[in-house]
Amino acid sequence: MAMNTQPIQIGIDVAKEELVIYRQDLDQLDSLPNTPPNIRRWLKTLPEQAALAVEATGTYHMSLTEQAHRAGHSVFVIDGYQLKHYRASVRARAKTDPCDARRLARYLAREGDDLRAWTPPPKAYRTLQSLLRRRSKLIQARVALQQSLGQEPSLKAPLKRLVAQINRIDQLIQKRMDQAVRQADLTEQVARCEAVEGIGPLSACALVMAFLRGDFRNSDAFVAFLGLDVRVRDSGKQVQRRRLSKRGDPEIRRLLHNAAMAARRHPYWANVYQRYRDRGLQTTQALVILARKLARIAFALMKNQTTYQAKARPACGTT
Repeated sequence: MAMNTQPIQIGIDVAKEELVIYRQDLDQLDSLPNTPPNIRRWLKTLPEQAALAVEATGTYHMSLTEQAHRAGHSVFVIDGYQLKHYRASVRARAKTDPCDARRLARYLAREGDDLRAWTPPPKAYRTLQSLLRRRSKLIQARVALQQSLGQEPSLKAPLKRLVAQINRIDQLIQKRMDQAVRQADLTEQVARCEAVEGIGPLSACALVMAFLRGDFRNSDAFVAFLGLDVRVRDSGKQVQRRRLSKRGDPEIRRLLHNAAMAARRHPYWANVYQRYRDRGLQTTQALVILARKLARIAFALMKNQTTYQAKARPACGTT
């Protein structure tokens, strides 16, 4: 009689304080404090080469994924966007931590063949990602404060001082990013990206960071990793509106959107942008296309280790 070699499948809902764990082979739910020692002890109770579907929650899942990978288990990190749509596809009536743990295990069992196991990212990736995310929160806070307090005359002076302090922290973060790039010997890669019209230092760092995360087969895979690929939902004669998959890091997409807005001011890209607007596309749609083009160019430069050739100004009357 042949032995079943299928690895056991486990779904894990992650929160800051607690992990809710569903082990499918035992139909068993457990909870565990989300601390490295508790995770380490729990992993020792598992059979070899288990398969874990772990909910991505910022940084709270990192200790679990790293320890599980070192222990020889296959780890699949499922982001909230994927889980949300899977929850809707199975018409789930409840959203609780135990339900999501069960759902993660079910998702892994049914879709595991199409999922890519998690691998530890390079140190430079983690450093740049952490700094970019913290800067994003800082900028969001600055904008919120300016919008909330900016119209109150009596708060104008203290708000100005507060914004100045936020700007100094922003400069420190960017300085730390520059140091991380130099330490990882990524200066040339950043320069390649920054040579492209519209791509500034922050966008270049974000693109290099994303490029570090995987061995992408082609620019399509890179664009998909950034979440700039298009989801198609057609049925029969019904053609639904195309939407971005929005997988991956939203901060990279925000920076690329800003890069597209900057590129639009260059004569060549202004011409490209206007062609899409003339076809009836909305402003955001045309900017997304520009952002995707910029990402493809940056990928080719980094992949081939080549130097960017600036786009020429279009001839008068060309489209």
